[in-house]
Amino acid sequence: MATTTPTAAAGEPPAYYELDEHPHPPGGSTMLGFWLYLMSDCLIFAMLFAAYGVYGGSLAGGPGPRELFDLPLVAINTTMLLLSSITYGFAMIATDEKRQSAVLGWLGVTALFGLAFLAIELYEFSHLIHEGAGPQRSAFLSAFFTLVGTHGLHVTFGLIWLAVLVVQVMRRGLIADNVRRLQCLSMFWHFLDVVWIGVFTFVYLLGVLR
Repeated sequence: MATTTPTAAAGEPPAYYELDEHPHPPGGSTMLGFWLYLMSDCLIFAMLFAAYGVYGGSLAGGPGPRELFDLPLVAINTTMLLLSSITYGFAMIATDEKRQSAVLGWLGVTALFGLAFLAIELYEFSHLIHEGAGPQRSAFLSAFFTLVGTHGLHVTFGLIWLAVLVVQVMRRGLIADNVRRLQCLSMFWHFLDVVWIGVFTFVYLLGVLR
């Protein structure tokens, strides 16, 4: 049991400290730190959504969402990302059951869905730029490319992180450190899903309907 002892310098009030500090397990603060990171990422995307809300109607005489967005293609892209979230969930279930081969398999499927999402997004970007609707065309397109592109960069970094974790799990197995890293990536990946649902609804659906 921890005890405290008062100490005081001359002319100062007594201060208390623990003689027997409680143990701090390795990685005990990792999850808290990662939650703080996700909150900071929320602020970044909140600012990008706000910027799109302000500039979304500034077309500068150019094409708008209804003319530019291919909603069926975006729906397929959304499906790819949502399926990747489901398969990552299966990977975490296999992690809890200590089935390493199943974890690696589901992570591989997750990576394939993530790559499909990025491929479709890059196709969309290249098509828009080919049609003369690049980010320099109007404030609306600048805000669109910034918001969607930032999300795409996050997915790219997530895939790189996933590849690194696959190598670590193959080499070291489902040790406590790797499980903790898989949990952090799980939070990150599901966070990207939530952000994309906002993008799909706010940017694409409402853009086409209004």
